[in-house]
Amino acid sequence: MQIVVDLTRCQGYAQCVFLAPEVFELHGEEALLYNPAVPDDQLDRVRQAATACPVQAILLGKEVSAGAR
Repeated sequence: MQIVVDLTRCQGYAQCVFLAPEVFELHGEEALLYNPAVPDDQLDRVRQAATACPVQAILLGKEVSAGAR
């Protein structure tokens, strides 16, 4: 699964980092780094992170290709 984080929407709440630390990483107070190609063993965690994001900045799977148009 591919993901994209809309960094203009992201407010740095870092819920994704707590829920999927193998995929998301916060550097400093505001720099979010992430792996856009989610390993299969992290899919559930990434889905939880996307759901928990208060500003819905994480786009998953089909949302990624639709948002790229």
